[in-house]
Amino acid sequence: MTENNNPDILNMDFETAFAALQENIAQLESEDLPLEQALASFERGQALAKRCAALLEEAELKIRQISLDNSQPTDHEE
Repeated sequence: MTENNNPDILNMDFETAFAALQENIAQLESEDLPLEQALASFERGQALAKRCAALLEEAELKIRQISLDNSQPTDHEE
């Protein structure tokens, strides 16, 4: 199960993906899961973590771009 096979994960916003990741971690930590189910849950967790990281990276790039745009003088500021 990869992120590409999880269109639901690809369509999640950060808050939804992060909440799902937290739930996934709690399930892995608290339940005595059969091996196959634990592996599937771990794999889903990896895809959720990747989605969260990608969304954070997008936000960081956007902030950097906004900061760069705001730091450059315009023609009428001289």
